Amino acid sequence: QVQLGESGGGLVQPGGSLRLSCAASGTGFTAYNMGWYRQAPGNERALVATISRVGTTNYADSVKGRFTISRVNVNDTVFLRMNSLKPEDTAVYFCTADVFIKGMGRNDYWGQGTQVTVSS
Repeated sequence: QVQLGESGGGLVQPGGSLRLSCAASGTGFTAYNMGWYRQAPGNERALVATISRVGTTNYADSVKGRFTISRVNVNDTVFLRMNSLKPEDTAVYFCTADVFIKGMGRNDYWGQGTQVTVSS
């Protein structure tokens, strides 16, 4: 009923920027919190940033001041602008949405993941 489609990952040099996009599609749903998590080799999947429908944001300390999360509710789309990228930011980035579906309830949905590699 709900699918998350991600795009925007790639290879970038240290200090560079990338913009990730994720759109939720389907019928009969409302996306509440949306956000991004990442998983680097040997690490657990960790929060990067989240945003509510009214624009309340939450960031991991490691990305504060460098990353910006935003969303467009009418399109159920969330973005992550990543500036001043560091090699430590290299990871698979996953889009997530906290979704309510009428008659079903509230569940988390995840995208397939998009690779971000920061390297010279």
